[in-house]
Amino acid sequence: MRTVGLVYDLRDDYLALGFSDEQTAEFDKRETINQITEALSGLGYAVEPIGHGRRLAAALSNGQRWDLVFSIAEGVRGRSREAQVPALCELFDQAYVFSDPLTMAVTLDKAMAKRIVRDCGIATAPFVVLESGSETLADWNHYPAFVKPLAEGTGKGCELASLVDNEAELRAAAMSLILRFGQPALVEAYLPGREFTVGIIGNGAHAHVIGTMEILLNADAEPGVYSYTNKEEWERLVTYRRADDEEAGRAADCALAAYRALGCHDAARLDLRSDRTGTPVFLEANPIAGLNMTHSDLPMLAAQNGITYADLLAMIVTAAVERYEITDRGFADLRASA
Repeated sequence: MRTVGLVYDLRDDYLALGFSDEQTAEFDKRETINQITEALSGLGYAVEPIGHGRRLAAALSNGQRWDLVFSIAEGVRGRSREAQVPALCELFDQAYVFSDPLTMAVTLDKAMAKRIVRDCGIATAPFVVLESGSETLADWNHYPAFVKPLAEGTGKGCELASLVDNEAELRAAAMSLILRFGQPALVEAYLPGREFTVGIIGNGAHAHVIGTMEILLNADAEPGVYSYTNKEEWERLVTYRRADDEEAGRAADCALAAYRALGCHDAARLDLRSDRTGTPVFLEANPIAGLNMTHSDLPMLAAQNGITYADLLAMIVTAAVERYEITDRGFADLRASA
């Protein structure tokens, strides 16, 4: 039987160690681990829950191997924390799902990702990185602006105070985030248009969009900002709608170009927002997209487009298998069944 090692950061484990709700926002709940395990088992895999990256390191050091490692581990510290598990896998010649260490590191550092896509001719908003908050802003005249941590996800640090109208507000927001998260702040020109998230599966020329979803803030939501609070209380504050009009199509094209420019593998979710002219602009890429069956954006947009949760995971694993061409490790029948 084909074997899959499942790597993850369990939210309850870190809460028990004294981490806050915000610090553990990117980590997964037990129900998500169970959903992934059940779906992969239903596809014919023997799934071994491993846990966090250090447990994987110990197992690999002891000689243990799997046909694939399926990792949704975010890591705990550092701007390259999402690259730790794929780097371990490459060190021990262990096949794995999702993007390589370089892409994982680059996409978590939002400014690095923006520089790459910008150099590839893909639209992204003007931005500046503030290391201390006291840097000169003589050349910055893009207001309103939006301020957020450089290397966080799940809306951490995105709040009403992030939307600023002048230099004094910008500096206050930046310094607050720098102190709170221990990392630089990213300042972007605020984009007032529609917000989209795009799901992509595959590799290179075979990568394709599986769906585009528009994010709509309800009347009681924090206005103008897809914030941490809005994300955490999405059932009440956010409406997610399948988007297939012309503007959404342009968002999908932009996302696919950025996916390829960043070298994403197997699957990812990319976030975009339109400017005042209706042009979709790249915000960030999420190469470890959330996989909770009912709460995460990628499974939600997949379902909106007729793709079941089991089929979504099968598509992701199939993309990894085809990338590795693991026909000699028990995966020979996978392509025929995909």
